[in-house]
Amino acid sequence: MDAPSPVPIVGGTGALGFGLALRLAREGVPVVIGSRSAERAAEAAERVRERVPDAPVEGFENPEAVRRGPIVLLTVPFRAQSENLTNLKEALEPGQILVDATVPLAAAVSGRATRLLGVPQGSAAQQAQEMAPDGVLVVSALHTVSGAALTDLDHNLDEDVLVAGDKGDAKRAVAELIARIPGLRPVNAGRLETARMIEGITPLLISVNARYKTTAGVKLTGLPDELW
Repeated sequence: MDAPSPVPIVGGTGALGFGLALRLAREGVPVVIGSRSAERAAEAAERVRERVPDAPVEGFENPEAVRRGPIVLLTVPFRAQSENLTNLKEALEPGQILVDATVPLAAAVSGRATRLLGVPQGSAAQQAQEMAPDGVLVVSALHTVSGAALTDLDHNLDEDVLVAGDKGDAKRAVAELIARIPGLRPVNAGRLETARMIEGITPLLISVNARYKTTAGVKLTGLPDELW
C-alpha cells in the first residue's frame, strides 16, 4: 500500500471515533481528530499519543480537521449528524469521501438503543448524501464495529465491515483504509440504499451484546478470497 493520507475523524472524541483513531494511528496512518471544541480535540489527540507513542495524530475543530484529508470519517451520534453536516458545508469539498457511520438509534430521542428510527431519506447515510455539498461522495461503513473493542488495543479484532456506496472507486478507497486495521475485512455491500439494512444491524448487535455481555461483530461466511 502507498503511504496513507491523513484521515480526519469528525466525532473523534467519542468511543467509535477515538477507537478508530487509536487503531489507525497504531498502523502508522496519520489521524486528525475533529471536535466542536479544538481543546477537546487536542486533548483526545494527546490521549492517543499516550496509548500509541509517537502516533501521527493532531486535533482541531471540525471544519479545520476535515480539510486535512481526502477521506473523512463521520462518527457522531445520529442526533448530532445534521448539525455537524450543516456546520461542515463550507469545509467539505467536491471529490472528498465522507464515510458515514451514523446509526439512527431511538436512544437519540430518549428511546431504546435496540430500536431503529425511521429516516425520511431511507437511512442516515442517504440523509448525509442529501446534506453533503455537491461532489462529496458518501460511503456507508463501520456501523457494526464496537467502539469498546476498538479502544481495547489488546482485543484482537476478527470481523467484517459492510461498505455501501454508489461510486465504486470511493468504496474501494474506503475499503483500503479499513483494511489497514488488522482484523477488519471490508465487504462490498452494494449501493448506498443498502445502508438502511446495514444500519439496522447495529441495534440487533446491541441487543445480542447486552445479553451475552460481549462485543460481538459481524462475520460473513463463504466469501471468495478476493473481495475488491
